[in-house]
Amino acid sequence: MTGRTLVIIALGAFVTTLDNTIVAAGAPSIAADFGLGLGALQWVALGYMLPFAGLLPVAGRLVDRWGRRPTLSAGLLAFGAGAAAGGVAGSAGLLVAARVLQGTAAAFLVPGLLSLLRSNLGTRGRTLGAAVWTASLAAALALGPALGGLLSEYLGWGWIFFANLPFVAVMLVLLPSTVPRVRDPDGPRPPVASMAVVTASLVLLTAALAELGDHLRAGIALLAAGSALGGWFVLRERRAPARLVPAALTGNRVFTGSLAVQVLWGLGISGIVFFTPLLHQEFLGLGPVRAGLPLAAVAVAVAAAAPLVPRAVTAFGPHRTVAAGLAVVAAGLGALAVVNHVPALGPRLPALVLIGAGSAFTTPSTSHALDVVAQRHSGTASGLLTASRELASALGVALIGAVLTAVRAVRLGSGAPAGEALADGYTAGLLAAAAATLAGALLALRVSRVIPPRSRRRVTNTRCRNSFAREHAESPD
Repeated sequence: MTGRTLVIIALGAFVTTLDNTIVAAGAPSIAADFGLGLGALQWVALGYMLPFAGLLPVAGRLVDRWGRRPTLSAGLLAFGAGAAAGGVAGSAGLLVAARVLQGTAAAFLVPGLLSLLRSNLGTRGRTLGAAVWTASLAAALALGPALGGLLSEYLGWGWIFFANLPFVAVMLVLLPSTVPRVRDPDGPRPPVASMAVVTASLVLLTAALAELGDHLRAGIALLAAGSALGGWFVLRERRAPARLVPAALTGNRVFTGSLAVQVLWGLGISGIVFFTPLLHQEFLGLGPVRAGLPLAAVAVAVAAAAPLVPRAVTAFGPHRTVAAGLAVVAAGLGALAVVNHVPALGPRLPALVLIGAGSAFTTPSTSHALDVVAQRHSGTASGLLTASRELASALGVALIGAVLTAVRAVRLGSGAPAGEALADGYTAGLLAAAAATLAGALLALRVSRVIPPRSRRRVTNTRCRNSFAREHAESPD
């Protein structure tokens, strides 16, 4: 079962992430066919991203209640239907609707798949499973732009969506023999009102990020509304008898620390991945397909380093392993900033390898966070972990984009050529990303450390002896 579980985890991570990156390369073809401007075109991507990010906390809770197999089966069928509809869509409205269906399905697939780390795998298996998950994510991030360019150029943009169907078919075949039919219908009913409030808040906040650049007033209004709903959700959670996020999770320092570490990693890496193909096209003069290919070095490095992760966790502990991985990612981002002024691809590859290798060693943050929560909360915990990463991705693009745009505007104002101005903005974005990642490394050392089992036994025995001594000292006999 372990092998099949790892295959399903790898395919699920790859296809749900690929669907979020592969569209970028086919966007110009979609815009040409439907006559879309840039403002309308971005909703082809946001149609997937918004329900994905917004529904993740809700979906994690419902996975625990409905059971993994029925939820994953329904999610896969809906994801495949959305992919098929997107491939044959004859209008922008239908395409966005198909993307919304896919994003909604992905929101239920991801926490269901991540919860298999807790339910199907042992301690070492969870570490390997988390490494496989992250390697698959990195592969999808790296290969998405190039694969999307190839499919759009030679087969048509519809095949960007049809490419999902083989992955869905294989997972549906493996599912019955891998995931037991377990449900908890008698568990506590989900707090529907809290679900609606937090989902609306996350959707509004994510939409605000998309609107701030072109429509400042609309973006500010969305940001204010999303923040208000988010504050209301926090107040509801504190007072509600049935909480959407169990107190056992919010009171767990290791779990909440892992959420924060994932956010900082996402802030540091996502914006760089998003803007790298643009830099390669405008500054290095590469075509759309070749511009995305260097990101494959990140995926190769993640895959090569992943087998070393379980040994590192055993030798150094998860907190030191994650901190070291984040530090290496920060070093890679800094190295990329140092050579970014060189208009050549070769000097960038070692830095991209460092970023990928370091990212592989951040994977124990996920498995370690799932290890410290009860199995009945594994779906909710998985949804929160994934939601933090997805939201951090959006925030990362916004953060790096804001830094890049501001520096680029200053350089253009001083008369610099467009390519050089973009490169300078990208360098500033790299430094901001390195700072966020380094902060994540320091946080991982502080909040993710737990007492090893042997030390816990020694502490427990000492406390028992002290308690026994106190009782006898206070006894009149």
